[in-house]
Amino acid sequence: MPDVPEVRFLTVAEVAELMRVSKMTVYRLVHSGDLPAIRFGRSYRVPETAVTAALQRPISDVG
Repeated sequence: MPDVPEVRFLTVAEVAELMRVSKMTVYRLVHSGDLPAIRFGRSYRVPETAVTAALQRPISDVG
């Protein structure tokens, strides 16, 4: 049997706390495709690796 990497999934509330943004901002990132997520029933789960990658991305200049 092949080795399956263990992935930790975070709730929207956990992602919002880590990124220091509101839950609505996390939902916007998920719906726009900027933050990958999977749906479990009526809620979303985001891979911890995706959150880490998003936090390490440089912020583009605004204005």
